[in-house]
Amino acid sequence: MSATLLALDTPAALIDMARMHRNIVRMQLRMDSLEVRLRPHVKTSKCLPVLRAQIAAGAAGVTVSTLKEAEYCFADGVADVLYAVAMTPGKLLQVLTLRRKGCRLSIITDSVAGAQAIVAFGQQHDECFEVWIEIDSDGHRSGLKVEDPALLQVAQVLCAGSMQLVGVMTHAGSSYELDNLQALQAMAEQERATCVAAAQTIRAAGLPCPQVSVGSTPTALSALSLEGVTEVRAGVYVFFDLVMHNIGVCQPEDLALSVLTTVIGHQVEKGWLLTDSGWMAMSRDRGTQKQHRDFAYGQVCTADGNWIEGALLSGANQEHGIITFEPEQGRDLVAQFPIGSRLRILPNHACATGAQFPHYHACDIDGGVHTWSRLHGW
Repeated sequence: MSATLLALDTPAALIDMARMHRNIVRMQLRMDSLEVRLRPHVKTSKCLPVLRAQIAAGAAGVTVSTLKEAEYCFADGVADVLYAVAMTPGKLLQVLTLRRKGCRLSIITDSVAGAQAIVAFGQQHDECFEVWIEIDSDGHRSGLKVEDPALLQVAQVLCAGSMQLVGVMTHAGSSYELDNLQALQAMAEQERATCVAAAQTIRAAGLPCPQVSVGSTPTALSALSLEGVTEVRAGVYVFFDLVMHNIGVCQPEDLALSVLTTVIGHQVEKGWLLTDSGWMAMSRDRGTQKQHRDFAYGQVCTADGNWIEGALLSGANQEHGIITFEPEQGRDLVAQFPIGSRLRILPNHACATGAQFPHYHACDIDGGVHTWSRLHGW
């Protein structure tokens, strides 16, 4: 462990730059081989150096989950931005302001009422908004079913109101519930086929629908074909995490984000180490709890990042973490992990853990540590 890392205050969010770059290249090459554009979701990192690395590798445009992210990316020169959360009337002025500054910001809707609000505001302000229709491809969260009459109604409202119907988009969030390649491939095909069918339904009605956008990290890495798809949106692949590990799309050596923590005490009779990595550092996310392997609040590693089998951050208070070991017999916790020693914790959900920190410490292969700021808030 480098002296620079040893000098960091903890808890600290660390990025293994070599792993991150391998992950970026892996996804980009896969999308290139499937002949689709990659529009990465920045909600995972919310960090410009990470985004720049994705664009340098070949990504085109970005996906955001907040308008603050859109402003952040546009200020860095990224003009092609998809705000992938259903648009509400109260945010249209902010969208308009960004577009008037030159940002090619597109928005989404999945209801007739939402489309009508966009049209009314656009006509009032003489603005032709670029709009995607969200499709429900797996019953996971939001969007319109292909067979829902509202799909064509939304398209008709947008086109009749002189808005630009960019296309259809979907997110197969149910892929996070899977853990074998065959099931992931089937979900990827369901995501593709459903969104393409929605586009064909709109086109058959004589309306434009040039773009088809799909995406989740598990389906992007599992799809056998993306025929009819024009772009893929994926985000967590840049760091990966324990949920993705359980799903089966990455290995422990791919996990690029960890939390550096310090041992602050022992409860020898309970077999516990106490650390300064509570839920304020790791987040409350227990995403692996319903998967085949529960990592509690995170997998414990050595200070150099080597996985300690059987060691978990089993409990988390606000600023205290509790590490337990299996099996406990024969381990001298005080001698092996003295107060002040350092460990790393791999998170369940990289997006949630990253959100706890204002910046990352990015570690290069030569031992250098670079401070990268991270966007906070909405």
